[in-house]
Amino acid sequence: MHSDLPLPEPDALAHSEQLAAHLRAEIMAQGGAMPFSRFMELVLYAPGWGYYSAGASKFGAAGDFVTAPELGTLFAATTANALAPALRELGAQARVLELGGGSGAFAEAALKRLAELDAVPARYAILEPSADLRQRQRLRLREALEPALFARVEWLDRPFEDEWDGVLFANEVIDALPTPRFFIDEGEVFEETVELDGEGRFVRGAQPADMLLHAAVRHVERYLERPFADGYRSELLPQLPYWIQAVAGGLRRGVMLFVDYGYARDEFYQDDRSDGTVRAFYRHRVHNDVYRWPGLQDITASVDFTALAEAGTGAGFELAGYGHQAGFLLGNGIAGLLEAADEHTDEVGRVRLREQFKRLTLPTEMGERFQVMGFSRDVDLSAAFAVGDLTWRL
Repeated sequence: MHSDLPLPEPDALAHSEQLAAHLRAEIMAQGGAMPFSRFMELVLYAPGWGYYSAGASKFGAAGDFVTAPELGTLFAATTANALAPALRELGAQARVLELGGGSGAFAEAALKRLAELDAVPARYAILEPSADLRQRQRLRLREALEPALFARVEWLDRPFEDEWDGVLFANEVIDALPTPRFFIDEGEVFEETVELDGEGRFVRGAQPADMLLHAAVRHVERYLERPFADGYRSELLPQLPYWIQAVAGGLRRGVMLFVDYGYARDEFYQDDRSDGTVRAFYRHRVHNDVYRWPGLQDITASVDFTALAEAGTGAGFELAGYGHQAGFLLGNGIAGLLEAADEHTDEVGRVRLREQFKRLTLPTEMGERFQVMGFSRDVDLSAAFAVGDLTWRL
């Protein structure tokens, strides 16, 4: 099974088996079944064991996937173009809160571009749960940024607890939120669980959905104006509104910008997508065996952007815009940044810049698979979505 996946090193396999033993023990302690969302939470975030908590490389050529900021500076610099007017409007005390800073590549390029645009925030905070990634980010930014710029960077264990004005930014964060999975059987809603077979292997199970998940599924059915068919299985984040309110915290004036892969609701819950969108990433390979090698592979689910729009507006923000990543980047000046960068590099550098541009904007690459959604409160972000706005799809 999955013979095309490279075998992990022996120490990595031993690490994975330790986490698997912990998972089996918790499944048994819960009476033989664990909600899939809890399984996803532990394999990604269990302290010392989870994929994002342990020290293995995640990003770039040596990791399991490549995010837009890891390709080069164009994505972050263009995003800075989009956010700079709002930061200037918010004034000298504006802050930026980046959720999940990855390798630090986004923060580095965005801060440098914001400095060029005279829109540097008073504080640039990174909310990063991984101690290992924090250390990598800190080393990178200390080396890459001017001391006065680096002095504005800080790391948080939780969102801002005071009232603040500024920007909340999250790239490929919502797809990694531990998601419940639901299953329809004879018209009733069940929650997918993880159980153990006779040999201790992880297998699918099901239990009656709790009131929150049941209500959320019925809400989606009412929106779609049709019930889910028997056997239909997918994901849903009933906790998304609470998560938005938690991470935004006391944001009085400002914007929230989310970039991720996903769909508007009609497309997310198409009839032929009857097994959902959950998948695993390992060494730049995508596969569907999410139980394989716990802690060594990323597990993600696509984002229902209609649900995100509902959560953001429900938290008191206005929906500023929604569209493909390509339209967002083209509308915020990526072509001009590419042209300017061309003047400061050699022929090899120009080839790499064009490859970066293509990866970010082509429909067959990241251009249409990734979506961008913005929210605002008492500040104007509409110009950032002047090209290719798709809010009508929601």
